[in-house]
Amino acid sequence: MAHQRNEQHRHDGHAHHSHGHGHGTEIDWAAMAAHLEAQAELFTPLYEKALSWLGKEVTEPGLIVDAGSGPGVVSCLFAEVFPGARVMAVDGSGPLLERARARAGRLGHGDRFGTLTGELPAVLDELEYPADLMWAGRSLHHLADQRAALAAFAERLAPGGTLAIMEGGLPSRFLPRDLGFGRPGLEARLDALEAEWFARMRADLPGAVEEAEDWAALLGAAGLKRPRSRSFLLDLPAPASDRARGYVADRLGRLRDIFGETLDPGDRAVLDRLLDPGDPAGVHRRPDVFVLAAHSVHTAVKSV
Repeated sequence: MAHQRNEQHRHDGHAHHSHGHGHGTEIDWAAMAAHLEAQAELFTPLYEKALSWLGKEVTEPGLIVDAGSGPGVVSCLFAEVFPGARVMAVDGSGPLLERARARAGRLGHGDRFGTLTGELPAVLDELEYPADLMWAGRSLHHLADQRAALAAFAERLAPGGTLAIMEGGLPSRFLPRDLGFGRPGLEARLDALEAEWFARMRADLPGAVEEAEDWAALLGAAGLKRPRSRSFLLDLPAPASDRARGYVADRLGRLRDIFGETLDPGDRAVLDRLLDPGDPAGVHRRPDVFVLAAHSVHTAVKSV
């Protein structure tokens, strides 16, 4: 799994968290490594707000587990925010965890940073001791039975430990509703296509279980107490930086590739123009490009 894997669902949406992997629902996470890293880096201000909030909820954790860490951008933020903690990045993709280890080493966290490769939630059985804080950033919705996964996460918590999941929020926005060409409301129509893709992705998971996304109730069903939820905003106003423009272009390009055959021909033509680096109305050059997103975090605590 990985942070920011889906921009929509609100999963973008970790991740979070756009999916970008062809017309089917199989996802090659290793092939998306650079995109996942760039997105998480751009969304760092949002993650910093979320981790600051968690820091008020969790005092001096000994072990933090990032369940579905991807390339480790957020794992390393945990190491920075909680300098006394050991951080364990857990993911099913070895290549992504290699990137996580390299990042931790570059940032000086290597001596208290570990990785664990395997499929969630079973791989958590290999943890040497319980977690004081377990984070699942837009990774839970990639597990077939979310209720069972939350129960497994809760079992790996120390008494008094906190489980925090990032799921839900609002669709990201990058452009005005009316671009000055094409039919207004392009991003809303792309949201609808992504929602359909997400439903197919969930349905295609072996053993998929439908579940109402009442996170407080699900955390309670896992035996956890004191559920809380809070949403965090990323607001990068226009004119966007080159880094933000690159992210927007990459995301829109992925959506065009995924939905090209199902897009309205007019919308496809608009995307082609938006992605043309030489077009003054494209995202590389137009002055009104921005990044606005909201992601939600849900927490609960294991009884002492």
